Amino acid sequence: MRSLIDHARVFPKRIEDRREEFAELARGQRPQALFISCSDSRVMPSLFTGARPGEIFELRTAGNIVPRYRPQAACAVAGTLEFAVEALHVPDIVVCGHSHCGAVRALIHRPTVTDMPLVERWIDWAGHRPASPAEREPSPSLGDADVDADAVTRRHVLTQLEHLRTYPCVARRLTDGRLRLHAWFYTVETGRVLTHRPGTGAFEPL
Repeated sequence: MRSLIDHARVFPKRIEDRREEFAELARGQRPQALFISCSDSRVMPSLFTGARPGEIFELRTAGNIVPRYRPQAACAVAGTLEFAVEALHVPDIVVCGHSHCGAVRALIHRPTVTDMPLVERWIDWAGHRPASPAEREPSPSLGDADVDADAVTRRHVLTQLEHLRTYPCVARRLTDGRLRLHAWFYTVETGRVLTHRPGTGAFEPL
């Protein structure tokens, strides 16, 4: 924690030569995209996208989960999404999953979160389905340990895109061409980013 405090203390001096840039930010924001990613500390969207302050509107949740639209539910995810779309008019939404995701591991191996009831209830909103045969690694015994976690994560990201489409504000803008959805996958150990190509159904390099 000490290094974080020290950095915060000297930050005003470090940006002295960028005063006009930060003054412009104080007058409002026009982000290029809403970026929905996992809360995982190893995933830093601004680091691998090179985004500067004001360029991405971040929504971070455990497992980058977007619950399906529920009209009567008071949900921070839904409120953030609505604000990004209705107030900020973002033209793009990225849902970015990542390798070694603890939430996806919990989806595959439920016993890992049985002692965390709030987490267990949260991941119920993921809309998880059992791993398909293609997502299982060859093994004489196909148990949960043989599931290709990265393949499950990529399918999980696509499911969250399906959930996004259930929100009226998103559906309207998709229909009239004012909004685009993107599915990304970030590999922690290499920094490589893959994107889903709807034409092929595969995740390929950006």
